[in-house]
Amino acid sequence: MFYGALVWDPWLIVAQIVCLQCLYYLTLGFFLSLLVGTRVSRLTLVYFFDFATITPSTVTGCCVIASLLLTSFAGAGYMLFLIERANKCLDFSATLYIIHLLKCTIYGGWPSSITWWVVNGTGFAVMALLGEYLCIKRELREIPTRYRSNV
Repeated sequence: MFYGALVWDPWLIVAQIVCLQCLYYLTLGFFLSLLVGTRVSRLTLVYFFDFATITPSTVTGCCVIASLLLTSFAGAGYMLFLIERANKCLDFSATLYIIHLLKCTIYGGWPSSITWWVVNGTGFAVMALLGEYLCIKRELREIPTRYRSNV
């Protein structure tokens, strides 16, 4: 894709949002099954979307917090391959976390726990900033050429 040309492709943007959202929840499910699934008898959507499960006062709550933060690190890596542009990482991270907020509100009501806001705000910041950093590192790589000059 030519990045110099300003082409607005809404289908590409929607596809990137859907792919990023799916990968986010697949990764969250993986980390929840590793960290929380070994501690509870049944892993349900409560651990994905209910703000009451995000609490540092229990070991299971700490495992949910760790799962959410590890997923944000993985999300930054996904943005490196899906989004590919540093200036779009903040937009896609914000979109992902706004959709997550809507899903949590529909599932368990408006998140009234300060812990939920701190954990998701930190996850958003990690995903956006690390994603931008990784994309910038890729954009600044030297372009390999076929010919070498002997200067």
